[in-house]
Amino acid sequence: MSKHHLGEFEEIVLLTVAILHDEAYGIAIIDEMENRLERKVSIGALQTVLRRLEKKGYLTSKFGEATQVRGGKRKRYFFITAFGKKVLAEVKEQRLALWNAIPRIVFNN
Repeated sequence: MSKHHLGEFEEIVLLTVAILHDEAYGIAIIDEMENRLERKVSIGALQTVLRRLEKKGYLTSKFGEATQVRGGKRKRYFFITAFGKKVLAEVKEQRLALWNAIPRIVFNN
């Protein structure tokens, strides 16, 4: 068992940041999650988890350039750290081990 615990929403956010790579900012993350998972995501819940993941060292962030489209407001871009990648890999292995432990008969009905 890993010593690092990720909640479901934290895992989904980390995976989405990895999917978006250099384009992972608030609204893009929400759009990606909602499109892929067909589930609503509030900006408040996302911001809380992004800050928690950054505090744990799984993500890092930086501000992009100000744009006129956003009225001069800068986007905060998020990036998965090497530690975050390691934790995601551990979680993936745990989940696969659980799936692989299910007897075939369970799904043959």
